[in-house]
Amino acid sequence: MNRNSDKPSERGAAGLVNFDNSATTFPKPESVKRTVYTAMNRYGGNPGRGGHRLSVETAGQIYRVRRSAAEFFGAQTENVAFTPNCTYALNMAIKGMMQYGGHIVISGYEHNAAARPVYALTKRSGVKYSVARIFDSPEKTAEEFDRLMTPETRCVCCIIASNVTGRILPYKEIAEVCRRKNVCFIADGAQACGVLDVKLSDGINFLCTSGHKALYGPSGTGLLISDGRYSLSTIIEGGTGATSSELAQTPFMPEKLESGSINTAGIIGLGAGLDFVRRKGTQRILSHEKSLCRQFEDGLREIKNVKLYDSDTLRAPITAFNIGDRDSQEVSQLLAERGFALRGGLQCAAVAHSTLGTTEQGVVRFSPSAFNNSGQVKRLLAAVRSIA
Repeated sequence: MNRNSDKPSERGAAGLVNFDNSATTFPKPESVKRTVYTAMNRYGGNPGRGGHRLSVETAGQIYRVRRSAAEFFGAQTENVAFTPNCTYALNMAIKGMMQYGGHIVISGYEHNAAARPVYALTKRSGVKYSVARIFDSPEKTAEEFDRLMTPETRCVCCIIASNVTGRILPYKEIAEVCRRKNVCFIADGAQACGVLDVKLSDGINFLCTSGHKALYGPSGTGLLISDGRYSLSTIIEGGTGATSSELAQTPFMPEKLESGSINTAGIIGLGAGLDFVRRKGTQRILSHEKSLCRQFEDGLREIKNVKLYDSDTLRAPITAFNIGDRDSQEVSQLLAERGFALRGGLQCAAVAHSTLGTTEQGVVRFSPSAFNNSGQVKRLLAAVRSIA
């Protein structure tokens, strides 16, 4: 293999073609794997926890990734905090804003990473919440969010692109409503960041995303990025390497949100993932993945008794389908036996499936990456036909 190539082998170690990249992109670019290997061998210090060379050199690498993420999403470097994943970032943002009560509005397409923290707050802190319906008209959807806001509304949390169907919500219009009403806007970018050109300038106050999905970083990496307008109450306190003589949590960003030792090798690997996406270009990646979704959907429409979901909406590169009334997890298992990894079931998104009316059956989710190709889609379609 060419050591300078970012193209890995067609199949993963499990012998499956991965079309479950919405869960985590796999395989990873060769540059990411090499960078993690280098980090484990060279950058073994704990950044900010000493003045010796091991700590200082590692801190320099972490700062480089922090600055790269800030540039990628249009933020100030000090407002980029590293988290273990998007779920942690969403919990920190939602609970940090709502820890002491109030009202929050979420969309009808939210992942459990947002819906469950909100529900937990209703039981622990007396928080109230509303679920906004999503319409085909962006203006009507924004009006729905506006209608649900009350004088007690402290924030809105909205997924940018559904992890179930890929549907892109009108997050910019929703952000504008929040700006007018002086309400904090938290955006879940797990399925959008890396394929859509998401920026804080879109009106986002807190952007939460994973590092291991469309940013092609290692598992165990995520980002919580702020525009600096709102200050979060902390839900985790501890060692930060800053103001260590005080028992109170340091007020300085990003250390305020990064208690404990961070995942240095993973974060350095995430930096290589960001470099990969930047070199390829989000538009180029999006165009490639959407072409695979179109090919797959065109083929599915020729198969009797296949149903597509949200197929006529603006979407990120995800396709959700079912074969008649067959259980979606059974279908995904049959596809796995034929060499393809797709996700069946509820995709950890109970609210979204309630909106779609698929709570009982779930859906089968197809989500390609930059490394999938047309030939793989053709073979997958043949497998679907054999099952249908």
